[in-house]
Amino acid sequence: MRVGVHVTKFDHPSGSAGIGPELAAVGQAAEAAGIGWLSVMDHYFQMEHNGGAPDNMLEGYTTLGFLAAHTSTIELSLLVTGVTYRHPGLLAKIVTTLDVLSGGRGTLGIGAAWYDREHAGLGVPFPPLKERFERLEETLRICHQMWDNSNDGPFEGKHYQLAETINHPPAVRSPRPRVLIGGGGEKKTLRLVAQYADACNLFTTSPEEVGHKIDVIRQHCDAVGRDFAEIEVTITARTDADPDTFAKQLEPYGKLGVKTVIVAPPTGTPAKWIEEFAGPLAQRVADL
Repeated sequence: MRVGVHVTKFDHPSGSAGIGPELAAVGQAAEAAGIGWLSVMDHYFQMEHNGGAPDNMLEGYTTLGFLAAHTSTIELSLLVTGVTYRHPGLLAKIVTTLDVLSGGRGTLGIGAAWYDREHAGLGVPFPPLKERFERLEETLRICHQMWDNSNDGPFEGKHYQLAETINHPPAVRSPRPRVLIGGGGEKKTLRLVAQYADACNLFTTSPEEVGHKIDVIRQHCDAVGRDFAEIEVTITARTDADPDTFAKQLEPYGKLGVKTVIVAPPTGTPAKWIEEFAGPLAQRVADL
């Protein structure tokens, strides 16, 4: 099992001027600690349960571009981009650019979006849930088409119409950037995982619940004729335990086939936390 780090807080003690140097230190600390994944949130406003809308929040892909310049090996993604935030053609272009400039380390992490306050606050349309899932599937189809160098023709969907899906330069990663879908909805989200994704991200509600979600993905894979082994199962976990205790708590998830556990630093100074917690954790779970 590998460890990923998901940065969610940007309340640096030095204020705005301290955020950039701290994130540069995060990239260096994560790679030195053997962390395999580095992500940030994709929100306009800070989440209510993480400090509230007035707290600091950076634009996601700009931040990943900065991290790409301060890392050399780690996988970079948003966890996860809301389908409502960017037009699909632009999103595919942005992720491709991240992949090209990072040397093949860009991943599209995506979900159906949920934070209505930030949409209303900045005047971004927030369709009903059913429509957001329709848009999510069309977005996944558009991204796959734009990453197909043999097909730069039109896309005709219910919500999106593209006259040309030209996307040059192409991604460095072959055959395309990886796709991770976040969420555990069994009828829609996990079906989309089986059809379009290289990875899923589930919450660590319990080993039993995660095991059930994995079984559902297997069933969807069988229905669409896909090998479940092609999908990486990742989990997002919160903990107050020390690395040794937490590693033991993760053992049941390792037995289920979970390949990556993603943990979030609790403060706006995450570089030190990576050195003291995430790094030791990565060593302890490497054999799970």
